[in-house]
Amino acid sequence: MEQFHQVVIVGGGTAGITVAAQLKRQAKGIDVAIVDPADKHYYQPLWTLVGAGIFDKSKSERSEASLIPKGVTWYQQRTESFQPEENTIQLEDGSIMHYKYLVVCPGIQLDWDKIEGLEENLGKNGVCSNYSYEHVQYTWECIRDFRGGDAVFSYPQSAVKCGGAPQKIMYLAEEAFRKQGVRDLTNVSFYSANPSIFSVEKYTKVLNKIIEDRDIHTHFQKNLVHIDGENRKATFQDINTKEKETVSYDMLHAVPYMSSPDFVAKSPLADDNGWVDVNAYTLRHNTYANVFSLGDVCSAPTSKTGAAVRKQAPTVVGNVLALMNNKQPWKQYDGYTSCPVVTGYSSLIMAEFKYGNIPSETFPIDQSKERYSMFLMKKYGLPAMYWHGMMKGLV
Repeated sequence: MEQFHQVVIVGGGTAGITVAAQLKRQAKGIDVAIVDPADKHYYQPLWTLVGAGIFDKSKSERSEASLIPKGVTWYQQRTESFQPEENTIQLEDGSIMHYKYLVVCPGIQLDWDKIEGLEENLGKNGVCSNYSYEHVQYTWECIRDFRGGDAVFSYPQSAVKCGGAPQKIMYLAEEAFRKQGVRDLTNVSFYSANPSIFSVEKYTKVLNKIIEDRDIHTHFQKNLVHIDGENRKATFQDINTKEKETVSYDMLHAVPYMSSPDFVAKSPLADDNGWVDVNAYTLRHNTYANVFSLGDVCSAPTSKTGAAVRKQAPTVVGNVLALMNNKQPWKQYDGYTSCPVVTGYSSLIMAEFKYGNIPSETFPIDQSKERYSMFLMKKYGLPAMYWHGMMKGLV
């Protein structure tokens, strides 16, 4: 069986729905198809607040069908492979789909099995993770029921979507421990494969001060490699020396390795690291001129966030439409991304930056300061903008 569509979008997450909605708004009659097997669609940034007991996880969930833009054809199955020389993709049922323009945005793959012991201990033995919808509620159980001891938080040696999330839950947990009267009985530790707490100096200074004031112990360039859930032990390896250190934990918030989805990484579209090989500014493929990519799967050297997608989508849409009108792609993405760093139950640092880790802030205030107003933006404003703006192709 063969199908043909003007624009084929592989991926029905944040990027895919946003691009499809914007294309339909800007080019009436355009033939767009989305290929994605999901039944459910999640607003994942909310999971930080779910893990802290602020929201129930159901608030982050919608049916995928309810978000597919009107007039867009949805193929609810997996993409098996890409044949960019023939302008086709193959679906899991063996059918071939022809396209004139291809947008690749299936998101990032969570490799739970790459850390020994993580998969089998997740959701029990004090091992929690806000990166799992199934288990995110267990994070709150671990925090709520904590009676003192060692609370350990990790950051892996891989790309991570929403790179601030591993430390956000740590700040929330630390405040919860204070409210519960067990902070004096608790050691809070952050083990990160990164060389510092944040990549942008302006925000790093403030976060380091918060860490110092709250007596949080940081261990950088340490990568979680093994979990012994039964004995509540976690082993970390030094990135440089390769030496291993095993520590005890009573609560361990673990972040899995992440990578480009296998079907992308093994395709002709991928660069040496498995990401879709695009120009960092036009988001056009460096080899195949009618292929674009955005979101977590593309090679653009910026943090992998929904905020990045919000700025990438108009670039991809504008450049696809330019090609349709026999013009050269002209829209440019400047690397903008945002990381709303929740630092407590009523405080947040709204980190916004672009290529070169240069601050690129929206508001006429010093956004490196902790603010309640920015926390409210995270809690209420950003979810509303997502469901009613991005998903509708309006922002």
